[in-house]
Amino acid sequence: MFSRDKWNEILESLTSNVFRTVLTAFGVFWGIFILVILLAAGTGLENGIKRGFAGIATNSMFMWSQTASKPYDGLPKGRRYNFDLSDVEALKANVNGLEYVSPRNQLGGFGGANNVTKGLKTGAFDVYGDYPDVINQEPMDIVEGRFLNMNDINVNRKVAVIGEGVVDALYDKDEEALGSYIKINGVNFMVIGVYKKKSGMGRDIEEAQKQIYVPFTSFSQAFNYGDRVSWMAVTADDNHSITQLKSQVFDIIKKRHRIHPEDDRAIGNFDLYEQFKKIQGLFLALNLVAYFVGILVLLSGVIGISNIMLIVVKERTKEIGIRRALGASPWNIRGQVLLESVFLTIISGMAGIVFATSILAIVNFFLSNMEDNSEVMFVNPSVNLFVVVVAMTILIISGLLAGFIPAQNAVKVKPVDALRTE
Repeated sequence: MFSRDKWNEILESLTSNVFRTVLTAFGVFWGIFILVILLAAGTGLENGIKRGFAGIATNSMFMWSQTASKPYDGLPKGRRYNFDLSDVEALKANVNGLEYVSPRNQLGGFGGANNVTKGLKTGAFDVYGDYPDVINQEPMDIVEGRFLNMNDINVNRKVAVIGEGVVDALYDKDEEALGSYIKINGVNFMVIGVYKKKSGMGRDIEEAQKQIYVPFTSFSQAFNYGDRVSWMAVTADDNHSITQLKSQVFDIIKKRHRIHPEDDRAIGNFDLYEQFKKIQGLFLALNLVAYFVGILVLLSGVIGISNIMLIVVKERTKEIGIRRALGASPWNIRGQVLLESVFLTIISGMAGIVFATSILAIVNFFLSNMEDNSEVMFVNPSVNLFVVVVAMTILIISGLLAGFIPAQNAVKVKPVDALRTE
């Protein structure tokens, strides 16, 4: 039951030496502040990394052919081979759980020579021969026109979807890109769309805007690739993990190209889902470290409160003796000390939470008002309600721990001895 006299006594006790109380409470204030800031910083970094994956089908794997490292079925070690379109159909037909299998061929690449011209302007760009499904696996917004479709594939249309970086490099200001023609390695392609990437897929976001997509079939026809496939993007559906399915994918490819079943070097791959899970594990570890460090700092504050409560009990020995002589039970004395400890801990801890959230609000304000924050790997540092509940739980437990030893000392005071104390 609420007792005004009890709370007046608590406030009087804590304000009798304000400077000492403030210094003691600062330890808890600082501990909670560090805990909230560390957790928010981890969240901000996690949000920034995840924004880099925005729109990407993370349950994906990229695979390409390499050199066979073992002889097999009469074929020598060290031979080269290539994927082909029939491999794509075989994977779709025989591996349950695949959502997309997108073959791709490529011109240009990192540091490639000038391969695209428009009028008198030239540039070096990555040129991809793709199927329409690739837009479901890579993040991009079509800002003008459209993306590739199956009609483009079926009739071998020489059309292209270009990035905003290509537009900036090859076109004059305010010049219309749609309907114009660009020449890729001497072959004309009509521009039907302009995209903007949401992510660099591990590359600089600006460079990711300097890519060109053309139909796989017209790419193969124009540049004499036949049915050869340089590499594939393979995505599993929501009910399966590509990490679990990739062994089936590799087995089919090995069987079709007469590769030794134990030759793990013949197929190169990058498992995006596996890397994404590692990143999630990393941030879980960072959160655990944040809790560990924050709680350690908080414990130092709790020790300070425990010490000050010991001093308070010592100063009030005579008062405690009088209360015991008048019939106060040990639980009344113990409860009074514990209540003071918990009250001081919660007040100082809540002040730390309020101060930390104020700092985070200021940081978020500046981040949101940056002119170009697309490359900032730190987004919306914040804490959720769960963190606040955990912090409050830690505060209450800390307050009880801080007051337990002083409370025990208080109830051990004998009334006669306490009355003799000067």
